[in-house]
Amino acid sequence: MILSKRAFDLVVGLPAAMVAMPIGAIVGLAVLVTSGRPVFLVQGRVGEAERPFRVVKFRTMRRGVPVVAKSLLVPSQALYTPLGRFLRRSSLDELPQLWNVLRGEMSLVGPRPPLPSQDDLLALRRRHGINADPPGITGLAQVLGRESITLSSKVRCEALYHRRRSVRLDLAILAWTLRTLVDRRGAY
Repeated sequence: MILSKRAFDLVVGLPAAMVAMPIGAIVGLAVLVTSGRPVFLVQGRVGEAERPFRVVKFRTMRRGVPVVAKSLLVPSQALYTPLGRFLRRSSLDELPQLWNVLRGEMSLVGPRPPLPSQDDLLALRRRHGINADPPGITGLAQVLGRESITLSSKVRCEALYHRRRSVRLDLAILAWTLRTLVDRRGAY
């Protein structure tokens, strides 16, 4: 029997969400205590077949920071909440996206969901058919370099994943993601 991507996301994502729930509660409380409300960032992103959806993350940036790709922001400690850099480096800010996975808006593995304003990325992905895939919490580009590789390299990784996607590859990328989080290669 072949497991569909959606079934895989539910079979793996539901237990992952249950394990992550107490960790998320602690992170949410820490964000509230150190930075106030809102605890979550709910942001418009581009999903499967270029349909818009709202991604949920723990807030890591101070209020008033413009909604643009990180590459367009001038790096500064002043942009982040007191816990923001730690949450990004550890990827704990991504935990609420398990909700997006359970709702069917995202997958565990796939290309990261871009902002609607990232026309260059969307155009490159369109050329390779990548925009047809559901966006993921992690993906091949994340485990091969995350923020340390160029946009064109990310798209090449995503195109390779698009051509070869399978449950076996998703499992490998999830395992690789856990390893990458432990050694923090390519972290923000």
